[in-house]
Amino acid sequence: QVQLVESGGGLVQAGGSLRLSCVASGRTFTNYAMGWFRQAPGKEREFVAAISVSGSRTYYADSVKGRFTISRDNAKNTVYLQMNSLKPEDTAVYYCAADPTYYALKTSLKLDSWGQGTQVTVSS
Repeated sequence: QVQLVESGGGLVQAGGSLRLSCVASGRTFTNYAMGWFRQAPGKEREFVAAISVSGSRTYYADSVKGRFTISRDNAKNTVYLQMNSLKPEDTAVYYCAADPTYYALKTSLKLDSWGQGTQVTVSS
């Protein structure tokens, strides 16, 4: 497994922006596709976005498409989630995940590695 540490969460007003970061360590970062997931209180964890090893492929949940952007810097072992036009319904704990298979990030919660999560709260 690779160790993942998220940061960048916080409290923001509706319409605002945040950028989440996830730093990986312990294994070769370029062996892993990366993804972001979120879990709101009382709800199941859900997929948000995924990015391939090279960064050439990205995939988004319909609920965030056009507002969120996933990117990665392989030189810094870091994946980012830029979140714009935030809505109260985006409030959740956001988790970073890694898996050798890009397809797995898009279709499953049974992934190789998970971070501890960072809280994002959007006020109305």
